[in-house]
Amino acid sequence: MSDLVPVERRLAAALDRIARHADKAPRTRGGVFGLGARPDPQPDPEQAALIAGLREALEKERAANAQLSERVHQVKQRQETTIAQLERRLARLTEQLDLQSLEMLRLKKANSRLIEANTGLREAQIEAFPDATLINKSISAELEALQAERRAEMAEMEEILSELKPLVSADSR
Repeated sequence: MSDLVPVERRLAAALDRIARHADKAPRTRGGVFGLGARPDPQPDPEQAALIAGLREALEKERAANAQLSERVHQVKQRQETTIAQLERRLARLTEQLDLQSLEMLRLKKANSRLIEANTGLREAQIEAFPDATLINKSISAELEALQAERRAEMAEMEEILSELKPLVSADSR
């Protein structure tokens, strides 16, 4: 965008020069609204060359302006594409984070139940008569903890795989 400022200044200066020279150009004489007018003698060659040069400069500036406009359009398109990609990636990462948070919560709950069951089992062992129900609770809590840990690990593996997929697909191209 900052590239356009100097181009605009040059274009404005060229248009000003053209306007000044157009004011100095000879006018037609006679007639009403240019009807029946006699043209002045041919403009002098120096003025004609100057006008041609100014027109050429104006065309160059217009071409440069068109190129810059196209570049700005392309940059804008790239930015929009990049933003869209980043938004998709952010959504995916947020989803993964939510999944991991859920699995971590399950793991904490399962570990809490495991600690309670093991404490009860220890107390029953001290009294010298472990109850079969306490042993079953302990084993069930340990199994839950292991399953929750496995789910958390699977969620982490999914996150790693999702990060590797774009890299692998980029290498295969």
